[in-house]
Amino acid sequence: MDDMLKDFVVEAMDLAVNVEEHLLRLERDPDNKETLNAVFRSFHTIKGGAGFMGLPALVAACHLTENLFDALRTGQAPVTPLAIEAALEASGFVADQLNDLNNGTPPEGLAQMPAALERILTDAIEGKGAPSAPAAAAAAPAPVAAAPVAVVAPVAAAPAASEDGLDWVGMYNAVVPEGSAIAAAPVVLAAVAAPAGAPAAAPVAAAPAEAAPAAKPNGWDGVERRGNDKVADARAAAAPAKDESIRIDAVKLDALLEVAGESVQAANQAAVLLERLQQFKFEGPAAALMATLTETLERASRYSAELQRATLATRMQPVGRLFQKFPRLVRELAKDLGKDVELTIEGAETEVDRVVVDSLYDPLVHMLRNALDHGVESPEERVAAGKPAKAFILLKAWQEANSVMIVLQDDGKGMDPIKLRKKAIDKGLIGENGAPNDDDAYQLVFLPGFSTKEVASSVSGRGVGMDVVKTAVEKNRGAIRIDSSLGHGTKFAIRLPIELSIVPTMLVSTSGAQLALPMAVVERVVELPEEFQCVGGAPVLKDQGRPLPVRSLALALGYEACSERVGIVVNAPQPYILAVAAVDGTADLVIKPMTALSVEGITGTARSAEGELVLVVGLSFLMDGCRSNVRLAA
Repeated sequence: MDDMLKDFVVEAMDLAVNVEEHLLRLERDPDNKETLNAVFRSFHTIKGGAGFMGLPALVAACHLTENLFDALRTGQAPVTPLAIEAALEASGFVADQLNDLNNGTPPEGLAQMPAALERILTDAIEGKGAPSAPAAAAAAPAPVAAAPVAVVAPVAAAPAASEDGLDWVGMYNAVVPEGSAIAAAPVVLAAVAAPAGAPAAAPVAAAPAEAAPAAKPNGWDGVERRGNDKVADARAAAAPAKDESIRIDAVKLDALLEVAGESVQAANQAAVLLERLQQFKFEGPAAALMATLTETLERASRYSAELQRATLATRMQPVGRLFQKFPRLVRELAKDLGKDVELTIEGAETEVDRVVVDSLYDPLVHMLRNALDHGVESPEERVAAGKPAKAFILLKAWQEANSVMIVLQDDGKGMDPIKLRKKAIDKGLIGENGAPNDDDAYQLVFLPGFSTKEVASSVSGRGVGMDVVKTAVEKNRGAIRIDSSLGHGTKFAIRLPIELSIVPTMLVSTSGAQLALPMAVVERVVELPEEFQCVGGAPVLKDQGRPLPVRSLALALGYEACSERVGIVVNAPQPYILAVAAVDGTADLVIKPMTALSVEGITGTARSAEGELVLVVGLSFLMDGCRSNVRLAA
């Protein structure tokens, strides 16, 4: 893809996502002039860039939508459901065109604007008492099928096109070969032939376009005066104002992060070697060299750590980039299901590793669909149960220590653990004694093939989806938990590391193995006695007034039993004490995911400061109490 087109697509996609957010806000607050203006500006900006890039269908859709919002923001027409629906359809078409471009479709291979979209936009304009000028302008895209390029001409002719001070058609003609220039005159004549009731401004705006074909040598303000051969000047004029930032390929950032992490590891290993060297006695020049070496290594370590932090910062993105895609999804799905639902988003500014942001879209879509189909009742059912007819779903994010918490909560009917157990037993997913408590029963929804729906629908019921959620979360070294109250609603809580490559860990050893535990779940370290009290045959230790079960890390991971006299209090939904042989300190480790093989409870490997191989215990495994799904389902 051409660099200019690529930059346009990236910026336009950001604008298109914001448009949907603004439209849904406008649906709730029709009198918000600021939102109306924001939508108008977004479509106008995309239209201008699309005209410059020669994308007629995109220009046509944006131009019609711009006409609609010009009428809405000037008070010539009220904001109605039809106007919102038309704008959402236009936004969807714009997003599809941009996605096709982003996926490699050449501009000439893009689809034309659907007749249905043109019709609903035109109806929205004409049905709201708009003056004839916008109606005439709306008719301009009609020649799209016969002459795709000609539709760009009314972009410059429209009064709104001059608001940014740029003549997009002139600049386009300045940078393309002579035979590819846009012929604007025929379309402009159609616009001039508007009914007598059209505003006087229309012929005035059309005048420059009429003169375009004959005015090549000295017409077109701001572009042609500099000459057609000055392509660089025209492109510079067309470029929007930029802030002090550049776009960098994500692969390059990943490579930089890996180098930064390895430099930190090398500095740490050098520090360990230096500490061992200092045990020997150095005199004379050797002592001076050791002092200089110590100072140099300290400086190298400090700079490598700063490089690591700076590199990590470049990969951090707000989760709002992900969250802002969901309001429209909830709106349309609720409409299809006949439910009245409002989605509230909090903590959109919370930052997390870009890889996490990108990988969470599908899991959150599954969870939202599940909440809308299974969790939220119909308005009639809610009123009968003494609830408001409108249901509420909360999507919230916040930072907690070295983790990011993402919560999806609804005020629906909640989960019935008895019904969940029975369904899992009937499907053969667990035995008669499986999932003995409510928390375990809630976790059954993550088993492949599990569904409480008797008949599959277009939304859910095939037993796939929630297992995908758990798999995706654990792939990012995260954990997911469910809390539910029958009749009051359900809450899904996802805990993820803020960034994926470098993780603060506690180093432990047990049964001869070197292991690392994510600090996100470590509460404190306690000394374990030689003998324990037992409850139900399981060892229990009283910690700060509460009895906690004690579990062996060696046995949980399949190692041989050994003497484990150090306990780590794990901050899980059901807290417990993890017994290990020894705690060897803490370290920020560069985690390498395990791709060649899968080991239960282990999510990756790392190198300690001494260069030893360390296995990283999974966050989800620890949060689940060192019990796997297989054991849960037994």
